[in-house]
Amino acid sequence: MSEDTLSDQETDVYVKPGDPGHNAGKEVVWTRWQKKRTFVRALEGTYGEVYKSLYSQPRVYPHGDFAWKGGPGYYDKAPINPQAVEIAQSIECHISAFAAHCHGQKHGHMNSAVFYILTGQGHDVHDGVTLPYESGDACIVENGCVHQHFNDGDNEMIALVMKAKPLFLFMHMLFQKVVEYPPKELPTGVDDYDPPVDL
Repeated sequence: MSEDTLSDQETDVYVKPGDPGHNAGKEVVWTRWQKKRTFVRALEGTYGEVYKSLYSQPRVYPHGDFAWKGGPGYYDKAPINPQAVEIAQSIECHISAFAAHCHGQKHGHMNSAVFYILTGQGHDVHDGVTLPYESGDACIVENGCVHQHFNDGDNEMIALVMKAKPLFLFMHMLFQKVVEYPPKELPTGVDDYDPPVDL
């Protein structure tokens, strides 16, 4: 790969530094931080049409309908957000999977978030403060916090993430930026990792 292109692990194409996005010009692992996305979906039509449309939407979204994205040590899937579904426009819910001893991006955003640790153990760093957690714990990321998620264990760590990000964006509380991207290689001693197929 030449120095002027970067691998897009979501779609297996290449993106150039300087492509549109709030992190334009920086090296990326996932292009979701640079590509165009739907953050707030329009509600258009008459009240009766909108009402009927929203109430006709599914209430269950099978895990197999959504692909894991990212890698090689940190993956994510987002079944509930304005880009994926038409209902529940004020919230976003996604699942994060971390290989042993791997971590996600260091980033900040205006909205708060709640991480419920389903399996594994690790820690977050919030504005320089280390916060350890384990399976069954919930970790709150406060508004405007620069933070990062780490798996400290020898097994994968899975977290359910819930946030009101679309609502914050609708109110023009737009700041979000990646400070440091996730590693593009697994740590020494960690074999190839694939996120779980049953989530």
